[in-house]
Amino acid sequence: MRSSVDAADQALARMGYTSELPRNLSMLSILGLSFAIMAAPYGLSTTLYITLDDGLSVTIIWGWVFVTLISLAIAASLAEICAVYPTAGGVYYWSAMLSTRRWAPLMSFIDGWLTLVGNWTVTLSIIFGGGQLILSAISLWNEDFVANAWQTVLMFWAVLLVCVLVNVFLSRFLDLINKVCIFWTAASVIIILVTLLTMADNGRNSGEFVFAHYDSSESGWPAGWAFFVGLLQAAYTLTGYGMVAAMCEEVQNPEREVPKAIVLSVAAAGVTGLLYLIPVLFVMPSDAAGLKALRGIASGQPIGLIFKTATGSAGGGFALLFLILGIMMFAGIGSLTAASRCTYAFARDGAIPGFKLWRKVNKKLDVPVWAIILSALVDALLGLIYFGSTAAFNSFTGVATICLSTSYGLPILISMIRGREDVKRSGFSLGKFGYAINAATICWIVLAVVLFCMPYTLPTTPASMNYASVVFAGFASISIVWYFAYARKHFTGPPVSKDEVQAADIISGAVVDAEHALEDSDVKKVPSSE
Repeated sequence: MRSSVDAADQALARMGYTSELPRNLSMLSILGLSFAIMAAPYGLSTTLYITLDDGLSVTIIWGWVFVTLISLAIAASLAEICAVYPTAGGVYYWSAMLSTRRWAPLMSFIDGWLTLVGNWTVTLSIIFGGGQLILSAISLWNEDFVANAWQTVLMFWAVLLVCVLVNVFLSRFLDLINKVCIFWTAASVIIILVTLLTMADNGRNSGEFVFAHYDSSESGWPAGWAFFVGLLQAAYTLTGYGMVAAMCEEVQNPEREVPKAIVLSVAAAGVTGLLYLIPVLFVMPSDAAGLKALRGIASGQPIGLIFKTATGSAGGGFALLFLILGIMMFAGIGSLTAASRCTYAFARDGAIPGFKLWRKVNKKLDVPVWAIILSALVDALLGLIYFGSTAAFNSFTGVATICLSTSYGLPILISMIRGREDVKRSGFSLGKFGYAINAATICWIVLAVVLFCMPYTLPTTPASMNYASVVFAGFASISIVWYFAYARKHFTGPPVSKDEVQAADIISGAVVDAEHALEDSDVKKVPSSE
């Protein structure tokens, strides 16, 4: 075990960094973390309002299947690169290593800000949606209850505070927490599936409704286009798998374990999501009045009402909702963990204002405490947008999906442009299918950026407008100002160039070969016992 840690630390040193974080996370833990961030049952529940308008069952089921397949392609493309450059910098570091020396600083700076904003906003959307979902539980008993802006924001801050405290003071239990998440989620899906299909107080919908019903009449979009707009539900849920690359420096054998976790987590989330969606659609109110009631939920979170209707009681509905809230807490804790490590890694190279503070690691707690605080503070302040627009959650999900998808796409695109030279030595090679898989991911990401800037229904009002592009532009402005004020002259990207990394790898490989040869010669010199 000690030798594997030493080898990982030496590999990190060749990439220009000193190991500061303990390597106490296993592959199962990283799988659990990625699984927690995607949190399929929770993510699909909080964004169900989108597909209720944009296509219903067909968009919900087949949109999920489609996005799962394309997410597997993106995850495999990222895993292939991660196996070559396993650092906490993730896609930011990869963009620099895959580029030419001239373009490396700019590409890494752009991708670093994309992934940083993506990490922050996906954490924000998970925790903010959790606050809304908790308050929506009150309406199970009091249907007239409507949470006001202050109640929503305060609940959001309370959940955020819990996630911060766990990340700062209980970090030594993160390995256990991530593993427990897998079993909690799996058990929750099985319990919900069995409960919904056995109780089904108002009966069950037909298989035709579950798998073939399409209704986009409430969207205002042309029928075919509404399906693509509704893909945000699946795309938002299946977007956090690349975030776990930021944990590479806390894992033994990261070049092998993290790529596997990235791909396996998407596959696991895809299956879990499907097992969750099918029973929900079988018991969801399908008549005009029932659908209208779901769309009219003041909190924008209809899943509690679906559970209540299916079980026939508020208590039964809350019991199932409690399982989803548990998944939410795992997702909030895990996403803040990944976001803080991303912040720490980017600050380590001087890429964000105040970087000298955010890159510090608390030696007593073994976590980058200030990076956790910065991530939480940014999210807490962004939550204030809700006072100006109740569509704030929409913008958070949209900008998170746009930023993370684009940050994933940039290193993949650079790799393709440069002939996929670097990934030929990857331990997770895509082989002859690499170009096709990479090309499919780039095409999807370009389409996704366009789709997820669009409002979910037409006509739009100030309250229903999708402000993802506005939030994105705000962060872009901050990064541009910082680039010209400081980074253009001082930021050089990762401390070691690709040529230096490759040269160090060659030297290290030669040393290892020499050591093995010496060991073999020593063995031969030992006389036989015979």
